[in-house]
Amino acid sequence: ATIVRDLDIDIDFDDVVFPSFDSKKVVEAFKDLNITSHVAKILALEDDESAGAASTSEDADADNVKPVEGDEAQKLLDQAVQSGSAVSVLLEDMGQEMLFGGSQTLAVCAGEDVAIFHDDEIDDVLCKIVRSNTMVTLDSKEMLQRLIPQDSSIPAKLDISEVDPSRIFDLQVAGYLLDSDKSGYGLEYLAMEYLGVQLAVAKKPKKGEDPQQLSPEDMAMRAHVIYRLHDAMKKKLDDDGSTQCFEQIEMPLVPVLVAIERAGLELHVDKITELSSQIGLEIDGLEKKIYEEVGEEFNIGSPKQLSHVLFEELGLPARKKTRSGYSTDASVLTSLAQIHPVPGLVLEYRELSKMKNTYMDTLPKLVQGDGRVHTTFNQTVAATGRLSSSDPNLQNIPVRSELGRRIRAAFGPYHEMVEGGGAVFLSADYSQIELRLLAELSGDEGLISAFAHGSDFHRSTAARIFDIDPEDVTSDLRSRAKAVNFGIVYGQQAFGLSRSLHISLKEAQEMIDRYFDAYPDVKKYLDGLVQHAKEYGWVETMFHRKRHVPEIMSRNNNQRMAGERVAMNHPMQGSAADIIKLAMVNMSRRLKEENFKAVMLLQIHDELDFSCPKDEIEKLSSVVVDEMSNVVSLKVPLEVSVAYGDTWADAK
Repeated sequence: ATIVRDLDIDIDFDDVVFPSFDSKKVVEAFKDLNITSHVAKILALEDDESAGAASTSEDADADNVKPVEGDEAQKLLDQAVQSGSAVSVLLEDMGQEMLFGGSQTLAVCAGEDVAIFHDDEIDDVLCKIVRSNTMVTLDSKEMLQRLIPQDSSIPAKLDISEVDPSRIFDLQVAGYLLDSDKSGYGLEYLAMEYLGVQLAVAKKPKKGEDPQQLSPEDMAMRAHVIYRLHDAMKKKLDDDGSTQCFEQIEMPLVPVLVAIERAGLELHVDKITELSSQIGLEIDGLEKKIYEEVGEEFNIGSPKQLSHVLFEELGLPARKKTRSGYSTDASVLTSLAQIHPVPGLVLEYRELSKMKNTYMDTLPKLVQGDGRVHTTFNQTVAATGRLSSSDPNLQNIPVRSELGRRIRAAFGPYHEMVEGGGAVFLSADYSQIELRLLAELSGDEGLISAFAHGSDFHRSTAARIFDIDPEDVTSDLRSRAKAVNFGIVYGQQAFGLSRSLHISLKEAQEMIDRYFDAYPDVKKYLDGLVQHAKEYGWVETMFHRKRHVPEIMSRNNNQRMAGERVAMNHPMQGSAADIIKLAMVNMSRRLKEENFKAVMLLQIHDELDFSCPKDEIEKLSSVVVDEMSNVVSLKVPLEVSVAYGDTWADAK
């Protein structure tokens, strides 16, 4: 085909050169369409000058902001500290400049005036503010970790007890509570969303160029925007009914997370290194088995080559078509493993390779100066309200698999506690918390009764839905009832249940129907959640953590059903997240008040972990059960199991 090149087009190409547009109209149009994440990037393309700037569009307030430095900056700080007023703080390139030894600038805004501080002044300024003022910032945990680093071999400039969470206003956490489904809560997004102010995105440096530093004027303007966001977002939290969750759960959690991250985990590097070598040999063995079964060598990690081997060389039935060929994802391989050994071997090969690369080879490299591994807990990532873990992600280590246990066995209590008289790794875990919350929130008497009497809940459910005596429930029937119990909590429909239990769609639907016959108020409650989400666009937890569910009104059936599952699950999963966060705050207080030597190390989903001296095991076990089980008063008791051992793997 040949493109037509001689059409007479009546257009002036000078008028359509990109970028060439009215910035004001772009901002207005994007705001009307509720598009905030891309407008700054588009405006930054207009010209090099605007690309590197950090100015606002149509924001008269910014013109009055003037930075001061030196003695004037110190005078302004002293006045702010003396008054105890709210101040905003902005640290340029936080974390990055520190690594490379470059200069840093801290902007402190107290009203219309902005003080600029540099390098050696910054820590003292931050300490004064934390001790005296309400600190308004984008990321309070990261700001505090400048003063209380993760690596405990670096002296802290501030004691964690000096941090008053009631005097912290974290803009990202506030933005997260107001809409937890956003991919990020940067200053550009928050300024546009809550002030209608457009901040240009700093131009990315080209290869070989140093990162562009903001001028004092730009720093001052951004610090002023942060200051203005305090009142705007505080009011928004009040209007949204989210203030309670912000003030009683999320902000008190910040210093707790700072302390936990500084505590870190003791890693037995020799154990994890030896495990890596062992798994490497197992991977080599699997590779040889696969090659023997196939009759040739190929790149097992290449989906394209694997697809060719499975569906063309071996002639296995292809399941799912993709743009690049036929899918070799886990669901396809699991299905094919029933008819040929190679897919099962590939699944095992993938799992071992992933765990080796993610944990065994990586963990030793993450040991910091104090000899410990320090994960980072993220408050504003999981839309459910749960914390997430990164660098390393300790939440993704499988709990029930043999390989997961072997990795956990490399983590133990602090060696100084062990040498000082013996210590254990102690773990406290909520039992079936989301099912218990379903009973509480639905008010179903049958469900409440099953938990209140302390019987085997899954066995009790099996007896009800299969209409047999509890003593006649087989292990298979109990397993099916367990799948239904947890499936209901997550809004699972018959299709999902049929796949998880490998039963027909009809049989799965009959099981769900019998479940709702046995627990009728659960059905009413879940239907009510879906209806509420359709009417108001959100559902909430016991502690008023909202989850917006716009997809529930989608015309696309898959998106709409996904929205319904979110609506049905959030009150349980989100409430569970709130409860363990409150438990962390309470346990942190008790550890300090009662002078425990034990240290809180981790939160993994519904589990809290500690390094505990042996002479404190009984006392700590009692306190942690008390705090975790009494976070909230329910009709259904919250059960907490405690276990301990020489390693994390043994504490189960």
